[in-house]
Amino acid sequence: MTSGPDPIPTEADVVVVGAGPAGSTAAAYLARAGLDVVLLEKTAFPREKVCGDGLTPRGVKELVALGVPHREEDGWIRNKGLRIIGGGQRLQLTWPELTGVPSYGLVRPRADLDEVLARTAERSGTHLFEQTGVTGPVLDATGRITGVTWARYDERGRRTGETGEVSARVVVAADGNSSRLSLAMGLEKREDRPLGVAVRTYFTSPRTDDDYLESWLELWDGPPGQSTLLPGYGWVFGVGDGTSNVGLGILSSSSAFGKVDYKELLHRWVATMPADWGFTPENQVGPVRGAALPMGFNRTPHYTRGLVLVGDAGGMVNPFNGEGIAYAMASSRIAAGVVSQALAMPELQRERALRSYPKAVEAEMGDYYALGRVFVKLIGNPWVMQTATRYGLPRPLLMQFVLKLLANLYEDRGGSGVDRVIQAMERLSPVASRIA
Repeated sequence: MTSGPDPIPTEADVVVVGAGPAGSTAAAYLARAGLDVVLLEKTAFPREKVCGDGLTPRGVKELVALGVPHREEDGWIRNKGLRIIGGGQRLQLTWPELTGVPSYGLVRPRADLDEVLARTAERSGTHLFEQTGVTGPVLDATGRITGVTWARYDERGRRTGETGEVSARVVVAADGNSSRLSLAMGLEKREDRPLGVAVRTYFTSPRTDDDYLESWLELWDGPPGQSTLLPGYGWVFGVGDGTSNVGLGILSSSSAFGKVDYKELLHRWVATMPADWGFTPENQVGPVRGAALPMGFNRTPHYTRGLVLVGDAGGMVNPFNGEGIAYAMASSRIAAGVVSQALAMPELQRERALRSYPKAVEAEMGDYYALGRVFVKLIGNPWVMQTATRYGLPRPLLMQFVLKLLANLYEDRGGSGVDRVIQAMERLSPVASRIA
């Protein structure tokens, strides 16, 4: 006779909704702080997520901070930098050396990465419940969230009929771009923030062991001579398991956004690549899948009435490059610090402490994201995108500046002349964002 799933507690200090990189990171830090943490995940691990599977050094920094080993013998593929292709040029840039940031990136499929982080949260003391989806908030008379209702799901994603409720002093929404919990609390997406769409698939390919991430800057919405250059890029990331992750991302600042068949665009793009790379229909592994990229804080406030937003639920994706994992983990690290401090305080002081979370996230990412919003609007103009590609790529020094800016890899203070220029741009970015 087999036993059923473990019973879910009826109360906890913190409930975290969603066990992606944001939720698992938040849960791990909170549990290590001595809090009773319940982490609810609708699916079962391992499970697939649409992503490029690539981590810049910013993402590696967060893995190191969380104490996650990433040895190559365990399936982590290191990369040295970024290769940029466009305008007839091919430029290879190594990741810069920065204070407190590793000088390498990583590739790891999300099916593996998300489970690694979820198990890290478990080992830290989190109570993880898979196949358990949150169905809504529990509110008190003032409208403050005091817990969540949940339902169990089977392996096909169907409800089993088992339901329940768990109360908590704080609830963390880490339920992704759609964030139904945020919506139930009245937090809609902001229309004045950029959005991206990404599609990707895998191909069996000899390029699987490439030690550079590769970015293609020319994506056209139709045949040559009859089309417009789109704001976005295509990527080829070697996964090291015999396959390459191949995909593309497009920004909402283009007039073509929402009108392009992105899957067809991906097929048309890979058809232009050398045949010996293997990006052909017979070598395709799995379907083309797509996802939205919520950018530049597209859902705010990041704290309200007992609910903390982290990762994609709070629109934490980098507007410059579509990177989400690093910022999901960073926002969760910040949130866990604030929440653990707040819950150690007397109840009368707790709310004031929790309200400091949006300010802390803004201090870490706000100016950079404001600059990113200006960037998104600029490259939405096809002329700007084409001019930048044609005249920027032949200038390696300029492209090193672009790499530092787009990947958020520059010193916060001091550093090189390039670093100081970006720092000055950041200081001016809130004004520039409002003007743009």
